[in-house]
Amino acid sequence: MKKLIVTLVVALITFFGYNSLNAQNMKKEEVPQNISAFPIGEENVGFKQYFTGESWLARLTSNKDLNVPMSNVTFEPGCRNNWHSHTGGQILIAVGGVGYYQERGKASRRLLPGDVVEIAPNIEHWHGAAPDSWFSHLAIECNPQTNKNTWLERVSDQQYAEATKDNVATGLKATDSELDGIFGNFTKEVQEYGDLDTKTRLMVTLASNIASQAQAEYRITLESALNEGITPIEVKEILYQAVAYAGMAKVRDFIGLTNGILLARGVRLPLEGQSVVSSETRFDKGLELQKSIFGERIEQMHKNAPENQKHIQRYLSANCFGDYQTRSGLNVKTRELITFSILVSLGGCESQIKGHIQGNVNVGNNKDTLLAVVTQLLPYIGYPRTLNAIACLNEVIPEK
Repeated sequence: MKKLIVTLVVALITFFGYNSLNAQNMKKEEVPQNISAFPIGEENVGFKQYFTGESWLARLTSNKDLNVPMSNVTFEPGCRNNWHSHTGGQILIAVGGVGYYQERGKASRRLLPGDVVEIAPNIEHWHGAAPDSWFSHLAIECNPQTNKNTWLERVSDQQYAEATKDNVATGLKATDSELDGIFGNFTKEVQEYGDLDTKTRLMVTLASNIASQAQAEYRITLESALNEGITPIEVKEILYQAVAYAGMAKVRDFIGLTNGILLARGVRLPLEGQSVVSSETRFDKGLELQKSIFGERIEQMHKNAPENQKHIQRYLSANCFGDYQTRSGLNVKTRELITFSILVSLGGCESQIKGHIQGNVNVGNNKDTLLAVVTQLLPYIGYPRTLNAIACLNEVIPEK
């Protein structure tokens, strides 16, 4: 039986080639162009009620004389089907991305291309994509004359999070277990330093991951953040804040990534707006917030700027602070910690780091808190940027 299946798969690969992605109901730029050798097909509307998140279905066989129904099913990140069973059993062959399979009452199994899952008749199970990866598998129906599906309850967010908690986007645990152990142990070690609560640790790490362009780490951190109760609005405000300090070129991909994960969790987009300014008030409210954080020296910055550079000071007040930092969704203390985390992670921003260290102190974040943030970020940004940040801390707030 296995020899027949492998032969069929090889034949299908030859037939379809590597130019066969043709999802008709999704924007071209959103479709992974090389997830596997098989077509994505069309949106899986017939089974949509049995899936959490979006999926696509491509029927691969049609010859009734062969009697081997085979389809390629593609899942967006975080998508999975409900618990279900087949009276005649099923065979899955992973062909692209990273996925998971789990039988009722057993540990989950991580799936990489080439993995084969043999599902016995009437075994309750689910399968789908990893939180941070698209996933495609071939689904082969066994005993098709009598095989019937029984669809059961959805896989809850808690069940899914538990099943995928050891997921690493790059397959680190499977391919580099020693490094995975070293890194994992150290991230736990730095969490023992300082008094940051779990929510703050996750929020500053999200901000740092954006600045570092660390999409894989961001996905992992975002799943943990949402599981810990950080709200979609708080996540979006971290992203929006990052636009002012890291630039849209660095942030746009993370907005799309975040939207995919939120949609997979059933969050309706767009979220409620958080802006509190208008085109008429953005400068005044931004300037007011600037002064409340940094004091009257802001007036001197406007006054002393050369004529050909005064527009930058206006932008800082109206755009950086007016458009972004006046927004609701995060309080001022949290926003200053987010900004500090972004600047530390970008590197080369020591002058701005020093200014925002003082800003953090002015809004109530003391040196112990800032040192705990830097320590939390150490595994993600490395020692040089960490030591630079600590040097800035010691210069602005000398040790007693």
